[in-house]
Amino acid sequence: MVNSEYYFISDLHIGGEGNLAVCDFETELIDFLQLLEGKTHSTELIILGDAFSFWEMTRTSPTAKLETIITQHPRLFEQFKRTGRNIKITLLPGNHDYELACYEEFKTTLQAYNITLEAKEAITRQIQGKTIWIEHGHQQDSFNRIADFGNPYATPIGYYIVSQIVDSLVERSSLGKYSWLKDIESVYPNEEIPYWFFSNYFYKEMSLWLRWVLLPFLLLLSVSLILLISAALEQVGIVNSGFFSRHWLEFLQNFGFAGKALEFTVNLVLFIDSLFLGSLILVMIPLLFVFRDIQKTLRRYGFKSKKHGLKSKQNSYLEAARQVFEQNPDVFAFVYGHTHHPSLTRIDPNSSYVLGDRYVINTGSWLKKLKRIPSIFRFFPAVYYPSFQLNYFKIFINNGKIEIFYECLPKEAESGLTLLEKLAIIGRKKQRFISLPQHTII
Repeated sequence: MVNSEYYFISDLHIGGEGNLAVCDFETELIDFLQLLEGKTHSTELIILGDAFSFWEMTRTSPTAKLETIITQHPRLFEQFKRTGRNIKITLLPGNHDYELACYEEFKTTLQAYNITLEAKEAITRQIQGKTIWIEHGHQQDSFNRIADFGNPYATPIGYYIVSQIVDSLVERSSLGKYSWLKDIESVYPNEEIPYWFFSNYFYKEMSLWLRWVLLPFLLLLSVSLILLISAALEQVGIVNSGFFSRHWLEFLQNFGFAGKALEFTVNLVLFIDSLFLGSLILVMIPLLFVFRDIQKTLRRYGFKSKKHGLKSKQNSYLEAARQVFEQNPDVFAFVYGHTHHPSLTRIDPNSSYVLGDRYVINTGSWLKKLKRIPSIFRFFPAVYYPSFQLNYFKIFINNGKIEIFYECLPKEAESGLTLLEKLAIIGRKKQRFISLPQHTII
């Protein structure tokens, strides 16, 4: 069937165990489905995969995972049923809900809610004589590529990494002082997870007295480094101002006992910081060689790219799209998800790969996004600031021309930041909204 308009969303990651069962955007998703409920049969909603978080449900049997999610979100599935009476809803398996491609009974279960499961790695759709290529995108990811699609035992290495991490966190997610562990799905790329852990430990889990003891040392660490270098320059005669060895002490003596107390405290902190910095300098050179060797080893095993992670991944999808365009001249749009990073890229019509305009669309994710913001205090951990970008793409015919439409549905994220986290990033740009053109006419 050829439709006149197609809606595309992906990477909802609905469902889970423990705190992961909560869907932060359920209300907005129901509102979106209600909007589509008013459309006609010429409309199709295509969910490009990772609609469900099966990989995160390590304590549930594969065939019971979908029923568990339906039980967790009855309002959402009832809305799927109502919307699906008027428009076609098509679902592709992703890597996180790969079991959908492995068990025939999932088709029957989803059909009861007017969702058509196409257990394929890629599908196509037609519009005005042109073709749209649609896939989840894990096929281009070496950690999540599935060699024998449809085989329940052909799980990629990404499954074991995600399931083992999540399995250990699900039962512990409610034990912390804050419920930050449940946001692990939102940490992207995965290389950020260790830094995210440390940030939340420092700002949320560290003993209160220990944190406040460390704060003056961390705050004055930069000052200590400057004083240490400047004092050394004075000692060898390069700088001869005397400020760092004498003048600032004379200034504090003007405040009597308070000045002497402050002088003693500052000197103590600077002395300890100087010892720490001196020790750090002594081990920095051998550690640098070790670090570089670890980086080379990670690259050799494919855990780390030589290029910037997101840029490298985007390039791999652009190359995959070019191959599709080259092999299928009627395809004008390559639509995928998986990387949680929405984008719209126009392939140069002068490219040797294709003739005419071609477009590569990444549908992004509805999960919470965590932006890594460096602290204004140099030696404090970065803060991970939450936001949402609930986006969808639409390809449709408008005045006889094919048009790509992009829209982001508004949703504010509860920051959940502690007072210290807010102070650490005060004045820093916090919004992680990826700006895309709303209208693109083919």
